[in-house]
Amino acid sequence: MKIKDLRNGMSKVTLVAKVLEISEPRNVVSRFSGRPLRVADAIIGDETGTIKLSLWNEQIDQVNVNDTIKIENGYVNSFRGKLQLNVGRYGKLHVL
Repeated sequence: MKIKDLRNGMSKVTLVAKVLEISEPRNVVSRFSGRPLRVADAIIGDETGTIKLSLWNEQIDQVNVNDTIKIENGYVNSFRGKLQLNVGRYGKLHVL
């Protein structure tokens, strides 16, 4: 799948893209469990476009700018009017 084909609400998304940027991690508290988590926003891209990818906890440390990554079983949602890709609980992120 290519980034240009992603639409809000899609699930079971598999794609390969390059990491273009990663924000500084920030600390948040889970609204479900109340436990502290780390999150960072990455911008990933392929030849068709770019999208924001949320990285959580250990994912932040395994990904670097210029890495090529594969997302398996991700999902797309809209946050503040912009599409974003999420690995989620059932997805996988691989550095190629």
